[in-house]
Amino acid sequence: AHRLAVDHPARVQSLCVVDIAPTVDMYAATDFVFAQAYYHWFHLTQPSPLPETMIGGDPLAYLHAKLGGWGSGGLGYIEPAALAEYERCFANPDTIHAMCEDYRASASIDLAHDRASRALSGTQGKIACDTLVLWGERGVVNRLFDPVPLWQAQCAAKVTGQRLPAGHFIPEELPQETAALLRDWVAQHSPTGAQ
Repeated sequence: AHRLAVDHPARVQSLCVVDIAPTVDMYAATDFVFAQAYYHWFHLTQPSPLPETMIGGDPLAYLHAKLGGWGSGGLGYIEPAALAEYERCFANPDTIHAMCEDYRASASIDLAHDRASRALSGTQGKIACDTLVLWGERGVVNRLFDPVPLWQAQCAAKVTGQRLPAGHFIPEELPQETAALLRDWVAQHSPTGAQ
């Protein structure tokens, strides 16, 4: 979403990022505490097929550990039908490989693009639209980062934010609240005011 807003400003009217600080800032602030909490960022970026093979040994155990961690306190917050779909998809080796490739990109080409954007002057290379930042009070982002100023430094427009009573998986933990916030955000930034 960050790169889409920077690379295609005419196509993005407003942006919402959920439980994340800018990736460059997160990698740059890596210390023992962050590395332990977000070990997967470093594990999944290893060359293929190492992480794929390790996760593929027991994909559901890995999935449940990730979904049950990060401040959510178990799997009870996920609707049974949604959990079943996550499990179905995660049992597919192609899904695991695609996930790893996404993280590999975040630690390579995405960082290169973000650093190049930061090297530009003025508003060039910055998000041009208003941005809403949502993060969970029980999550790593809340414990280790101050997301609103970090996003404001990457945005030429206004950044607002809200900490929510959740862990990392805010839409799954607080579906009604998240939907209401996003509906209001879109309505405020839609040319027609439509919801």
